[in-house]
Order: sequence, then C-alpha cells, then structure tokens
Amino acid sequence: MTVPASVDDGQKPLLSLRNINMTFGGVKALRNVRFGVLPGEVHCLAGENGSGKSTLIKIITGVYRPEPGAEIEFEGQTFSHMSPVTAQAAGIQVIWQDLALFPEMSVAENIAFQTLLGRWPRFVNYNTMRETAVKALARLGVTLDVDLPLKEFPIAQRQIVAIARALVGEAKLVFMDEPTASLTQSETDHLLGIVHTLSASGVAVVFVSHRLAEVLAISSRLTVLKDGALVGVYPTTGMTQSRITELMTGKTFDQTLRVRDITANPVMLDVSGLTRKGQFEDISFTVRRGETLGIIGLLGAGRTELALSLFGMLKPQSGTISLDGKPVRFSSNRDAIGAGIAYLSEDRLSLGLIQPQSIADNLVISSLDRITSHGLLSDGSKRELVARWIADLGVKIGLQSDAISTLSGGNQQRIAIAKWLATDPKLLILDAPTVGVDVGARAGIFDIVAKLADSGLAIILISDEVPEVYFNADRVLHMAKGRIANRFTPRDCTLHAIEAAVYA
Repeated sequence: MTVPASVDDGQKPLLSLRNINMTFGGVKALRNVRFGVLPGEVHCLAGENGSGKSTLIKIITGVYRPEPGAEIEFEGQTFSHMSPVTAQAAGIQVIWQDLALFPEMSVAENIAFQTLLGRWPRFVNYNTMRETAVKALARLGVTLDVDLPLKEFPIAQRQIVAIARALVGEAKLVFMDEPTASLTQSETDHLLGIVHTLSASGVAVVFVSHRLAEVLAISSRLTVLKDGALVGVYPTTGMTQSRITELMTGKTFDQTLRVRDITANPVMLDVSGLTRKGQFEDISFTVRRGETLGIIGLLGAGRTELALSLFGMLKPQSGTISLDGKPVRFSSNRDAIGAGIAYLSEDRLSLGLIQPQSIADNLVISSLDRITSHGLLSDGSKRELVARWIADLGVKIGLQSDAISTLSGGNQQRIAIAKWLATDPKLLILDAPTVGVDVGARAGIFDIVAKLADSGLAIILISDEVPEVYFNADRVLHMAKGRIANRFTPRDCTLHAIEAAVYA
C-alpha cells in the first residue's frame, strides 16, 4: 500500500530523487523510485534485504549510474547522474557497515587522509592531520587518542572515527548503513546521541537499520522500499515496529511466547563450573533435547567465548562438559563436530561462509565425509545433499553453482545453518544468527529454529537483543562480566524484567 507523502513540508529538500530505475541482468532492482531528505533531518531508509536500499544509496553516491530519465537534485542543482567525485564534492558521504577504515593507520590518519588526496604528490603534515582529527572529534563531543592505531579501538569507537572522517569531508548528508549491528546497547545509545548532534548541527542523516526500535527512536520520517519499488514515505510519530514490518514485508508476524513442557526430555548438554580466566567463570547450566536455551548479555559478557569453549576452539581451565550423558574434552573444533556439536559463528561474512565459493560448496564443507566415496567426492551425493537442505530450509537461490555472495543476508544465513545441520548435530549453537538480517528473514530463521527444537535438537541461542531470546527460547541465561547473573523463564516473567536486568 503506497501512502503519498511529500518531502516538502514547507521546507526545501536537501536531496530529491525522481524516476530512479536500475536493472541488473534483466532484473529490475529499482522501479520508478522517488526519495527525498530535508536539511538536518534524520531519515530512515527501510526494507528487506534485496529491496533496493543499497542500490539506491550507490546511485546517490555515484557508484551506479541510473537509467535515462532519472533526476537527482541536490541543493537546488539537478543531475541526471552523479559520479563519486561529484557526490563527495557536494558533501554526500557514506559510512558502510564494514566502515572502510585502515586498522594499521592511526586515528588521525584515518580521519584526515582524504585531505591529502589529489592529482599531485604532496608532503604529509602530521601536525595538521592531528589538528584536523581533533577538531572533527570535538564536533561530535568525543575525545580519542588520535596517535594510536585504529586497530586498538573497539568497533563503537571505530564508528565514531568513520563519522569524524565524513565531517572532514564537509558532509551535508551522511548515509549510515547498519551502524549499530555490532554495538552493545550502551554503545548504541551513545551513537544515537551523536546522530542527534549531527542533525542539530544541520547535517542530514539517512539511517539504515534492521533494528526497528532504533528507527523509531532516531528518525522523523521513514521511506520504505519493497522489491525495488517505493511503498511509501511515513512520519515515525505514531508508527509501531509491527506496522513497519508489515509495510516492509506485506505480512504480519505474531510474537508469542514458546510455552512448552520439556522437563521430561533427557539432558543433552550438562556444563558444570566451567571457567576460562579473564573470559568467564563458574558457568553451570543444562540444555535438554528439544530445548532452546537463550543466552543474553552485553558485548564482553563472555557469551561467545563460552560458545567457543563448548565448540572446542577455546580450552577452559576448569569445569566439566557432558554431552548426551558422556563427559567430553575437546582438543579442537574437529573433535566437537565429531561429537555432535555445531556452531554458527556471529561473523557470517568472514567466518561463517566463504563468499567467493559456490552455494553448494559452502553448504557441504562441514560434511564432506557424507558425500565421499573411496576418497573421492561424489557430485551426485553433493547435489542431493544440497537440494535437500535448500528445500527443507526454504532457501531462495538461482543455481547451486552460484557464489554464496549472490544471495541476500537472510538466505546466506539459511545456508550457514544448513551447513551445520548437514552434520546431523545433537547440539546447535547459534551465535547472533540475525546480525545484518532483515525483519522478514529473521522471522523465517526463528521459524526454522522452532522446527528444529520441535524435532528434538538441543539449541543454544546467543543474542544481543532481549526480544529475540524472550520470544524464541524456553529459558534464558543472562551473562554479565563472565558470570551467569540471572536465570529467566519467559513464560514466568516480562520482557521488561529481562531488559531491566541486562541494560541496568
């Protein structure tokens, strides 16, 4: 349903796009899209993976050239298309999800390096670079040691460095692509405060996020795309997360608690007194067959380190692990896989999948022994295995031989899950399985999780977002500073009670 909304509102737009069309290989990525941003506005660009958001941003920033007939108006000047140089000169900047920074270089060099770009070589004045960096950070109300290498700073502060670099480029419009995907709640709150600071100083911000609570908290208007077309432009006042989800997907999603009695199910995993100094201490819990155990906590709480210890990649100093009633000690993740433990990494892009490799190769890489005969891979067995899991998990693909990078984030995550299900595990550990995945794809992933649990698979669900574990887990452990701080049963407590404990 398209709701007409003007970008005028009595104020002349900073950016106005009309008749934007883009086709890739016969597929219409954008269809007659219009888009507008007001000066100093915080505007959200929303849509499922594959809706056309990134394509639209790349057209605005000159990476892609739209089809003839497009009109791009910026500060009253009209273009049929922009080049990257034109866009940057006009004051349009993008902070991509990967930040595109240089870890080995100092903070000052990262912030000020664009001031040195040009046709001719020149001497580097490091004092000037430092002054430039300090001034840019001061505009954000932030103080950092600009002489330290960027790699020594956590992701939240690297985000700030990327924003400061945009300000050095005299930014008038900044696109932020999933800026909070890897941040804790407190870090997210700080970043949103910086966005407010930018807006108050007259810099317009286009915010792209799958976290709908942030969308409602930070933006004044919302543009929704679906399948490359404009759904509508809406004020966020009075808007709800469920309404945004419905606009993005055309579907409604019911969030109901999982109320099941699994107390009679045998224990699959029994962890007692597990300790790895400096990361977690005295961790004890059980997971039953068919149970989904949620683990929540702020970044640095020790959740991933605990998961890696269960998966044999980190060795605990003390404590015991029993799987299916038998004590286990793993020397490597190979031992853990052999025992029936599967681990879906929180970093899908670099650890979970091999982006240049095919969909089929990614899916079978953890279960090669199942498709090998006399030391040789069986192409027929491989095709059958891949076809089975693609069908079972409802993955949308073109060809099995296509690179995994051609799939949307949600479908990539389904392949990552299928890769481990193909090993026939007893315990599946899901570490932040919805990072960078849109709302519709998230619902699909949790449908899969529910079906796997109902089939008897024991699951550990680690998440940064309390609602994910509240609505999808039978029990919830709250980790803080390497210890289990609280234990919750969702059907016996409120969502607010868990959020209050985690974010206190």
